[in-house]
Amino acid sequence: MLLLMIGLVLFLAIHLVPTSPSLRDGLIERFGAGAYKVAFSVVSLIGFALIVAGYHKLQMMPGKNPVLFDPPSWTRHIAFLLMVPAMILIVASAIPSRIRTAAKHPMLAAIKFWALAHLLVNGDLGSLILFGSFLAFAVYDRISIKRRPGVAVPPTPTSPLNDVAVVVVGLALYAFLMFGGHGALIGVPLTSFSFAP
Repeated sequence: MLLLMIGLVLFLAIHLVPTSPSLRDGLIERFGAGAYKVAFSVVSLIGFALIVAGYHKLQMMPGKNPVLFDPPSWTRHIAFLLMVPAMILIVASAIPSRIRTAAKHPMLAAIKFWALAHLLVNGDLGSLILFGSFLAFAVYDRISIKRRPGVAVPPTPTSPLNDVAVVVVGLALYAFLMFGGHGALIGVPLTSFSFAP
């Protein structure tokens, strides 16, 4: 649990820096933009690695990861549905499209869908801490964006084909995770209980 907590603190703390323009600008002024970006990337990677390692370790040690509640089986279906827009929004964050313009901050929206979906189907303490932390972060970051001063940037005209590409790639990513990818990357296969009653 400690490893997971340290990872979450590092990863989320460094991602909270941009939510405070004065803090971010002060660090850039003191250390330079290049050093700031390098430090941001390094701390993020270390935090992410600790999160993955800590969460995986908890799943292998049930005694140290108590199950607080057993989610009903029907929540799985909701989780699978929520992951469809999550995957599409993740792709939208990387491809200019009308979907990205409409979502405004597609990565944060994707994190919300992803975290909520996983909270619905995991009742162990480690999962509640992990996904609950990311959901809280995404909600806070989205609220903070509205309060930050910024220059309005007009939307870039994009082809409707970009929207098609976002949806197709997002659905392909979803299918990859459903049919083997989630099991290979996370260690939890989905097809074995996708349509469980």
